Amino acid sequence: MPSPQRPFLLRLFSLFIKAVVLLIFLMALDQLIPSLRQQLQPYATQSWQYMTLMQQELPTENSLLNPLIDRHLTDTWGGARSEGRTHEGIDIFAKRGTPIHATTHGIVQRVGQDRLGGNVVVIAGPGGAGHYYAHLEEFAEIDKGDWVNAGDVIGYVGDSGNAKGTPPHVHYGIYINGSAVNPYPLLVKN
Repeated sequence: MPSPQRPFLLRLFSLFIKAVVLLIFLMALDQLIPSLRQQLQPYATQSWQYMTLMQQELPTENSLLNPLIDRHLTDTWGGARSEGRTHEGIDIFAKRGTPIHATTHGIVQRVGQDRLGGNVVVIAGPGGAGHYYAHLEEFAEIDKGDWVNAGDVIGYVGDSGNAKGTPPHVHYGIYINGSAVNPYPLLVKN
């Protein structure tokens, strides 16, 4: 047996309630979308920058800036180190507090500490090369996820980590596909 027709006013009231619920939902969505957009925009920007970096060429001979402008470079790659290690980078000596510059453009992957390097900054550069700066006295105003350009100050020369007590310097290393490569030939010599 078919159900009896609901009275007109009851149907009108039900329609009104549905319209109010829909209106509240749309107002909440309108408030939520700008908030979501603000939260997702940095992630989207960083993802785009990272994809662009991966498509760029790896550094080549004499293509990278010296992290310590006007400082003489010496190839210290491969020298003996504690714990049976070899030196996977070069050391560039300078007065404590000397600004350290990014050798390339890229995305800051890490600003923090590790056991050997002390205060370190890692930047993902063109082709996915990792640029590692260690033994910093302190960091510049940078955070993980920031975009840096070649020449931007990322920190200051020190002797943190296992370099404590040695003359102040920056250890600069490059990692390509997870393996250390000698950065000396890639840096522009002053």
